Amino acid sequence: MKFIILLLRVVPAIILLQTLYFKFTGSPESVFIFSTLKVEPWGRIFAGVVELIAAIILLIPKTQLFGAIMSLGIMAGAILSHIFILGIIVQNDSGLLFTLAIIVSICSALLIYLKKAELINILKLLRKK
Repeated sequence: MKFIILLLRVVPAIILLQTLYFKFTGSPESVFIFSTLKVEPWGRIFAGVVELIAAIILLIPKTQLFGAIMSLGIMAGAILSHIFILGIIVQNDSGLLFTLAIIVSICSALLIYLKKAELINILKLLRKK
């Protein structure tokens, strides 16, 4: 089980970190995506910073649950953008970016599910305050 949890943390973190290069260097594909969404350049840079934070906290055992929740939220936005605005295939990428968003979402959702007892305890603590 520890290996599965590690995999569910590392895979999305690697995907999130790998895409940062394209966001932070202003690659034509990233500029196209965020221009289409009408949030270029600030949306691209903000998305990169948020994804960097999510990837880092996914890799830290004590914060992995928050990283998974954050990653799932980010990818929900990415998936909805693909479905309703960008299309599944962006600039002949064969749907790679959409597929990566789905992979990150599945890993994050599974991690949240496996850590549901921890999440419930956190919610109970918050409710008491």
